[in-house]
Amino acid sequence: MTDTSSTGPSMLERQFQLSAHGTTVRTEVLAGITTFLTMAYIIFVNPQILSAAGMPQGSVFVATCLAAFVGTMVMALVANYPIALAPGMGLNAYFAFVVVGTMGFTWQEALAAVLVSGILALIVSVLPIRAWIVNSIPRSLKMATSAGIGFFLGIIALESAGVVVDHPATLVTAGDFTAAGPILALLGFAVVAALNQLRVPGATIIGILAVTLIGIPFGAAQLTGLVSIPPSPAPTLLALDFAKVATAAFWIVALSMFFVDFFDTAGTLVGVAHRAGLLDEQGRLPRLRQALLADSSGTVLGALIGTSNTTSYVESASGVAAGGRTGLASVVTGLCFLAALFFSPLAGSIPAYATAAALLYVAVVMARGLAEVDWDDLTEAAPAAVVAITMPLTYSIATGLGLGFITYVLVKVLTGRMRELNVAVVLMAAIFAIMLPLV
Repeated sequence: MTDTSSTGPSMLERQFQLSAHGTTVRTEVLAGITTFLTMAYIIFVNPQILSAAGMPQGSVFVATCLAAFVGTMVMALVANYPIALAPGMGLNAYFAFVVVGTMGFTWQEALAAVLVSGILALIVSVLPIRAWIVNSIPRSLKMATSAGIGFFLGIIALESAGVVVDHPATLVTAGDFTAAGPILALLGFAVVAALNQLRVPGATIIGILAVTLIGIPFGAAQLTGLVSIPPSPAPTLLALDFAKVATAAFWIVALSMFFVDFFDTAGTLVGVAHRAGLLDEQGRLPRLRQALLADSSGTVLGALIGTSNTTSYVESASGVAAGGRTGLASVVTGLCFLAALFFSPLAGSIPAYATAAALLYVAVVMARGLAEVDWDDLTEAAPAAVVAITMPLTYSIATGLGLGFITYVLVKVLTGRMRELNVAVVLMAAIFAIMLPLV
């Protein structure tokens, strides 16, 4: 039975409708803490990834916590769902290693592209076009995009840990397995995977911290502190640069961020809501517009304060499994991210090999999307494979997406199945065919 006063429903009951969802304040609090523990690794991993683009790690740490707090609170108070948000894995790597690392953007220009992608998401979140976009993209391409981003994260993880290094003849080869980095990264990955299989709360962050501590005696890690006043956000606050806004490269980056974030969020929302029993009789998610507003508003805020796209986290399923059914669980998760602002020294002490272990685990989780592809139908399987393979090998989410859409249309046409194509897919394939050579 839910907490109520003698004069009527409590404020929490009125806001979150706890009784109607068959939950209590205590259950929601525990669920919110559980969700935070399963996704808290982002406060360590995101600053380290974006620092590769030249961004100040301390400022990105603050931006990560604040974007997660605001996005999650909007989800809680506007949509009333037990789903938490934070800067998304995959797009942060795309931001740092592709947009800045290979396309020549400054991180300030990349933040401008993030803002534009967030504004586009806001627009389609309040217009009926959002359902048209989501429903028009073939499921095989959606699933392959998730897997492709996973493989992209995997190769970044292996590279940052020194497990994989470049080679002039074969492009890649094995690293030095006598060095501490590769050994500890693989050990950390095994620990994270094992703890998650055993359903240990906070498994990923426990693995990160454990392998960091193991590395200290070997000089591979150094603990510089635990708690302090949050770093200044000034170096990244409102640091956006729109110098490239009139170029094709800027728009293909912004559109790629928009599409990946939009589909990832839609899939996560439906998946977590299904586990929580929150879908309606037709399998649709009530208050979808409000939920998408949480995601897009988090992205806009994140761009303004200094981080990549914010998205809904599939780790929210851990809180659902712990009994979370309402936005009260998300309020608790959001407050935990706010409290995390005071742990910046700990975040700065996490070495690359430890975050690589977490990245590699995330890659494994995302790769499961390929299981949803119909491998008996090559008009679906071939484009999906192109997406999943080309994202990591071209080091570009945008290139993988574009080649997937183009392949999908060509294969359908060549097999006489043009009727299976829709306007949205053909339009996106045409846009990518024109824009990819210009990047």
